[in-house]
Amino acid sequence: MKIAPFDESAFHMDHPRGTVSFNYLLMGGEPEKLENFRYILGRQEGDFSMPRHRHTFEQIRVPLVGDMNLGEQGILHEGEVGYFPEGQTYGPQDDPLTDPKQLQLVLQFGGASGMGMGAARGRGPRSSRPPEERNPERRPVKFPRPRYQSVLIMNPKHFNWLPLPGADGVERKYLGAFTERQFWIEFIKIDAGAEWVSTTEAGRQLMVALSGKATVDGTEVGKLGALQVEPGEKLQVSATEETVLYNVGLPPVQLPRVPSDQFDVVTSDGAIQFENARQRV
Repeated sequence: MKIAPFDESAFHMDHPRGTVSFNYLLMGGEPEKLENFRYILGRQEGDFSMPRHRHTFEQIRVPLVGDMNLGEQGILHEGEVGYFPEGQTYGPQDDPLTDPKQLQLVLQFGGASGMGMGAARGRGPRSSRPPEERNPERRPVKFPRPRYQSVLIMNPKHFNWLPLPGADGVERKYLGAFTERQFWIEFIKIDAGAEWVSTTEAGRQLMVALSGKATVDGTEVGKLGALQVEPGEKLQVSATEETVLYNVGLPPVQLPRVPSDQFDVVTSDGAIQFENARQRV
């Protein structure tokens, strides 16, 4: 288990557009290529724009402060959960800086297609890429065809809190499971003075405290503190204040016996393909 209390001083500029600072909450590395992930808290530092594009990896975004413009696919409002499927094109984005600054939770991870999560343009905390890697060579890259027709936008306010059996003072708000990987999105609310004890073999769980204060393995976790819980590990959360945890569960990636042919091969310099007007149909 990893426990990462929030560090306000950990923001640093690490976005190719130069207008977003990143605070890396949790990272999963190369030893688990199909299951690697990157959990970022992104804060907008200037006007932000991005052309239509798609990724070879999955992405889940939660705007904590401010909204996110998805271009043709509408607005992802503060507090909503947006699932950006691997291979799904969205944008163009145009987000002028607001006061207070926009702040988002962004989870990127390898999807059911088995592409993993390439380095793309996210470099990682305190990294220093050599010059030869800053402008990678363009080459044929496989992009999975999207499993859904658009970005999925979920409004947690429209879901019900349901009691967890055998856990007094603990409620769950389940938003759903997605793709054949069956990764799931949920919220867990623990009343002040209550305790949540959980163990699951279903997959790795990545949690961020959206509010409150609790103790996990003797470590105090407050707002925006993060937890990484591996399958089979016992999680014990004792809330000193009412605490709401946002949880994404990531089961292992399973590949089909017969390799899928549902890919587009395009020329790109990495795991992101930008679309220009002449490519539009």
